[in-house]
Amino acid sequence: MKQTIKALMIIGCVVSITGCNKVLSDGGKAASGAEGKSVSRVAELIDANFAEQTAQGVVLVDFWAPWCGPCRTQGPIVEKVAAQLGDTAKVLKVNVDQARQSALKFEISSIPTLILLKNGVPVKRFEGVTQADELMAAVKAAMDVTSPVKKEM
Repeated sequence: MKQTIKALMIIGCVVSITGCNKVLSDGGKAASGAEGKSVSRVAELIDANFAEQTAQGVVLVDFWAPWCGPCRTQGPIVEKVAAQLGDTAKVLKVNVDQARQSALKFEISSIPTLILLKNGVPVKRFEGVTQADELMAAVKAAMDVTSPVKKEM
């Protein structure tokens, strides 16, 4: 029984973004640290500001949803990366249920998916929970102007 439930939880996050009608088990609230008291370093994007916020510099974007268990695992990792980077690169997140056009543009079919952009151009894509050291290495490589970033998408 536990294996079936676990499999369903994982499958729940690998669905077509356009066709998912999940019922939130937590009343629509994303997991937050100490009762919402912690301040996030990761700003939320919407369709209207996505292009403007990702047009310049190196930007790591986390596509997620509050009902997705693996996304809740990824969230603190993304926060850690944002804290380590400080102001050297942007780390942003997109709730795929609220920013469907952005999710469609980047062909997000499973979450969490993280996309690294440089001057608005996608250079690397991570699907599934990705550890901080791998994300940091990719961001640093993208920031290094002496070595060109290879588009790996």
